[in-house]
Amino acid sequence: MSKPKIEPRNLTAQLNYIAYGNSPNTHPSTAVSNAFPGLEMDFRNAFRRVFKGIVLHESSNMVMEVTDIKYKHLIKKYTLTKIGDTPVTVNIVGPETVGGKNVVLETGFALEWSNLFADIIHKAGSIVKCTFQRNNSTKHVEVDLQVNEFFEKNTAAISKEMVQPGELTQSLCSPWQNDYRECACYYWAASRPDFINTETSSNGKTIGQNWLLKDRKPGTPKEYTTDINVLVSYRELFEGWQKHLSFILEGKDIPEKKKVKGKK
Repeated sequence: MSKPKIEPRNLTAQLNYIAYGNSPNTHPSTAVSNAFPGLEMDFRNAFRRVFKGIVLHESSNMVMEVTDIKYKHLIKKYTLTKIGDTPVTVNIVGPETVGGKNVVLETGFALEWSNLFADIIHKAGSIVKCTFQRNNSTKHVEVDLQVNEFFEKNTAAISKEMVQPGELTQSLCSPWQNDYRECACYYWAASRPDFINTETSSNGKTIGQNWLLKDRKPGTPKEYTTDINVLVSYRELFEGWQKHLSFILEGKDIPEKKKVKGKK
């Protein structure tokens, strides 16, 4: 007698269903963040069409397109800042120097969508009041928008209203060296050294070097620089990353092996 087949029916069971052949590292639960389950997709794109009529940028919350002409005044001029009373963007506050006073370091920083939109996903079909701010201005406008269905009816598949073919991967950098050089959003490409060979100077400040600084030697001044003329370039990474990227242990360059006399 064959074993009875069990099929997940409710949404929670379907979302937690482990399909045959899918290894654990392919599951969103093993991702390093809510945005990037590795190199396969950028999950932020699943929320770009969370509201009917507009399409948001996956990282800046700016209105990039509209599917309803009545919202055309928002295109590339306005950024989503609030959903109801819930802020979508915040200011980053902290000290500029060790022991310094807290100041605004960055304004309008977009919060992470997977958690942020969790409260409204179950409100599909309802109308919510959204606040948009005009770019480089203090002007705000309020717009009533309808929440899209996140899942296809009776399934755990993402709705076609939310994601169109190709959109889950469209914001991934290709080749990977682009993100490896510049990304600072805490996913795999940014999980590499930056400020290395550090030490505390006599005035209490930390000094060190940019990891992408070319031709570092023990006597190279410890000054962090962003001067593109002395850093490994995109082209150099594309053509020979293995020649230019150094191994770092405990925040320090690994010294070259000493040559043994009589051996090459």
